[in-house]
Amino acid sequence: MNPTESDIEMLESLRQAHKKMRAEIGKIIIGQQQVLDQLLMAIFCRGHALLVGVPGLAKTLMVSTLSQALDLSFKRIQFTPDLMPTDITGTEVIQDDPVTRQRLFKFLPGPIFANIVLADEINRTPPKTQAALLESMQERKASIGGTDYPMKNPFFVLATQNPIEQEGTYPLPEAQLDRFLFMIKVDYPTADEEEQIMRQGTSDQQITVSKVLHGEDIVKLQQIVRRVPVADHVFDYAKKIARLSRPGTPEAADFVNKWLTWGAGPRASMNLIMAAKAHAILDGRHHASADDVAAVALPILRHRLITNFAAQSEGITVEDVIQRLLKAVPKNEPAGIRR
Repeated sequence: MNPTESDIEMLESLRQAHKKMRAEIGKIIIGQQQVLDQLLMAIFCRGHALLVGVPGLAKTLMVSTLSQALDLSFKRIQFTPDLMPTDITGTEVIQDDPVTRQRLFKFLPGPIFANIVLADEINRTPPKTQAALLESMQERKASIGGTDYPMKNPFFVLATQNPIEQEGTYPLPEAQLDRFLFMIKVDYPTADEEEQIMRQGTSDQQITVSKVLHGEDIVKLQQIVRRVPVADHVFDYAKKIARLSRPGTPEAADFVNKWLTWGAGPRASMNLIMAAKAHAILDGRHHASADDVAAVALPILRHRLITNFAAQSEGITVEDVIQRLLKAVPKNEPAGIRR
């Protein structure tokens, strides 16, 4: 189904809101425009995102500032080794009814019941607690005492992970990483951006962020994103990228068999299309192209491809393999494969 005239009007207002949102968030966050756009794409795709970067790059501040600009409720969960699943989902307590004098169970919701949930340093908590969060991410509900409690709508989990400290951490298994739409890499700022950060961070200026979009707007935009048209050759392009990445299959490229232990599953190919739709909208177009698929391939695939010892010994990274995959599949139709 193609976007209607009202959808197109809504998309035009989204682009204006996107510009305003960049300006509002830019009051506090210097640079990181690509990271911000990827966060917005994840939100418009109804997906979750994992931000990976060294400490001090304002990952937490960016998420909290984004929630202010989107006028959404926000909760931060600091993951620690002693965090329990009920610390995330909530628990039932016994209370006395003042009228009947009967003791009843009352559910006290945890921080997961917010529009935007920041899972800070998600790899610092044991697998049992990680599983409680990831179940809520997938099912969009929490089961407490045999009762299902739905999450708020819209609902997003934005998790952070420190790539340099591995002692005392519990790395997420590949199957759980696959629940995240994007793995977003947060890099160091440029020299000019760092100077702006220094000047702003050491002043006494009080900065406020204006509301740009509301929860109802985001739900409507999520529905519109799904109606963005995609040509057959774009589906074919995304499909070939995913299938080419699977070692040990007839379609796998030679370099994939050499460097990868595991490739992208069907969820990756679906996410390539969904994220391409959101990328097209933010770029001012009403249809998704192969260029949009290529633009979102890195954050979609970097946590879904597993390199082997041969790649590590040769200094080949996951991002190197993804770039080779993009070069191997031409964007024009008919889509062949260059090995």
